[in-house]
Amino acid sequence: MAVDVLCEVSNCVHWANGNHCAADRIYVVSHTGKEAEHQEETDCKTFENQH
Repeated sequence: MAVDVLCEVSNCVHWANGNHCAADRIYVVSHTGKEAEHQEETDCKTFENQH
């Protein structure tokens, strides 16, 4: 598993100083089913708005 997960979405409740993700787990999905060929075909479903 990755030791250091970076995130630039500063309004997420899991965002931490230095653009680190402090979530216990990360959930990423594909727009195209179970496989993706390009980064743009995925989304991080761990995001939660701070507000």
